[in-house]
Amino acid sequence: MTPAVEVARSYLAALGGDDPDEVACHVTEAFVNEHQSELGSGCTGRETYRQRLSGFMASFPNRSYTVVDAVAGGGGIDGMEAAAGGGDADGAEPVHRVAVLYRFGADVDSHRIDIPGVMWFEVSNGLIMRRIDTWDSLTFFRQTGQQPPSRPAEGTSE
Repeated sequence: MTPAVEVARSYLAALGGDDPDEVACHVTEAFVNEHQSELGSGCTGRETYRQRLSGFMASFPNRSYTVVDAVAGGGGIDGMEAAAGGGDADGAEPVHRVAVLYRFGADVDSHRIDIPGVMWFEVSNGLIMRRIDTWDSLTFFRQTGQQPPSRPAEGTSE
């Protein structure tokens, strides 16, 4: 297992716990948190992220992240960064990319949810610089017995 995968796994283990500081210690000061699901919202900066974690933890008690698979890679699409070692002329640590397939479990009201998702991490110097989280919001609504919000018809605007 690569060090970047270990960072991602440690982060997910902390995210399944109840200590926002333990989660935040895994990310850089300029951390970028992106969500691609309808229900998620992103933010930038370690402190902003840390402050938001308490609300997330309260909304999803007894949460867990089970890693199904993890893949680590180097550079971007053309692989040039990986081929070149990924660092810069100053000897900066390369950016390692990690994709994690996971299952998110939590209690929501009287329902136990189990939602598949994927997180993409960019890790450097043992810290997460960026995280992109994608999970199925429709599965969440179905498992909690809620009605998803209606969307405008394609081609129209609100």
